[in-house]
Amino acid sequence: MAKIYDYSKICDSVKSLDPKIRFAGVINERGRLVAGGMKENVEPLESEKDDEMIFMELALRVKMRKEFDKQLGPVNFALASRQRALAMSFLVNDDILYVVSEPDADYGILPKSILEILES
Repeated sequence: MAKIYDYSKICDSVKSLDPKIRFAGVINERGRLVAGGMKENVEPLESEKDDEMIFMELALRVKMRKEFDKQLGPVNFALASRQRALAMSFLVNDDILYVVSEPDADYGILPKSILEILES
């Protein structure tokens, strides 16, 4: 049986973890934002239309990664370091917690702290 999560609470906890976090949201398997979003007073890097494309692409990528769970074990988290942002994704049941921070955030500590929130 899948654990029941309070997605809004998780997103709020993640956003308050570090001042460099810009966005924390839960995306469903169809690439739709179902909880959370941009931190207050933060200017988005992309348009809402681009958000939809990013979310759908993320959902597809997560699905494709599951193909290798048998050989490699399930993904704990995935991280993409970009010039303007650090993007992390975590599986939560069949949904995805997507977190975006400033590019200079500590990517050694941040994902572990987020996993602790998900495990608590």
